[in-house]
Amino acid sequence: MMNNLIKRQRLADEVAILLRKQITESKYRNGEKLPSEPELMSSFGVGRSTIREAVRILAHSGILRVQQGLGTFVELQDGISEPLKQRLKRSSPGELNEVRQLLEMKIAEKAAMQRTQKDIRKMESLLKKRMDIALTGDKQACIEADIAFHISIAEAAKNEVLSDLYKTFAIQIKQSFQDLYTGTESFIKTHFLHEGLLQSIRDQDAKKAWNFARKITDRKE
Repeated sequence: MMNNLIKRQRLADEVAILLRKQITESKYRNGEKLPSEPELMSSFGVGRSTIREAVRILAHSGILRVQQGLGTFVELQDGISEPLKQRLKRSSPGELNEVRQLLEMKIAEKAAMQRTQKDIRKMESLLKKRMDIALTGDKQACIEADIAFHISIAEAAKNEVLSDLYKTFAIQIKQSFQDLYTGTESFIKTHFLHEGLLQSIRDQDAKKAWNFARKITDRKE
């Protein structure tokens, strides 16, 4: 039973992707009504429940509007027409690093001004863990520890939108690190920069924190 639910959900995701592609390629324009459920079922070769779930996914993303009794309409909102996580997967390494740098510099600056002693203790613990793991040569665990340290800085900035944005972005950063690094040597080499970043946050020196974040991201970690 559970396997059937998983398969149906995956199929709905696939249909949602195909339907979104048709919309972005202007097969269906903004404000236009989609074909009826039976027509969509025939077009995609799936059942009614799969079509309804795919439409729900796209409605939740702000791409479709379901109007009871009238039908389903394309309703593209201003901004990107796909979830941010999905959009980040299509980004080049250069694009990711550029946005990462902007985020981390601002986060470091705000963390220096807003951090608490509890934040400092958490960052100290995570930075030590980052180095301890790097010395073992465990790349995967080291990447996880590095991301956790930077997320703790984002949380210390005391801006929930900025923190949530960074956490979403960190998923793709993690993947790019897995592709980029073969070992933990780079994490060991940049430890002194991370120590400098943490010290500047301790000292509530926003300018130094901004500069250390820039140096870290300039070196691509």
